[in-house]
Amino acid sequence: MKVIDVYKQYFAADCVYNTVKRNGVSVTLTATSDAGTVKYDVSVSFFPHVDDEDYAVSYDAYAEKEIYSSKGRRSKKREAELLKRFRDEADSLADSLGGKIFWDRPLIEARYG
Repeated sequence: MKVIDVYKQYFAADCVYNTVKRNGVSVTLTATSDAGTVKYDVSVSFFPHVDDEDYAVSYDAYAEKEIYSSKGRRSKKREAELLKRFRDEADSLADSLGGKIFWDRPLIEARYG
């Protein structure tokens, strides 16, 4: 099984989860391929981010959703299409946790795999 983060980035955020204030969020589009099938998941994980050096992600404020699954393999064209709807999917997951992602305030540069 191959698991690859197609896209990952940290953004400023606003969330209170388990009575802890979260000021950052990690958003990820992950591809998993195995035995001739491929699936893509969107995940969000809110974390405290109390200063510019704090990137200690806590996985209690975490949500994930499978957005694509089919026979086949990774495709740059498919991934480009999935990235077009990525923010809407991530916002929906953030809402389910009571959080908000500030897309205009990245904490790190995007990483593509």
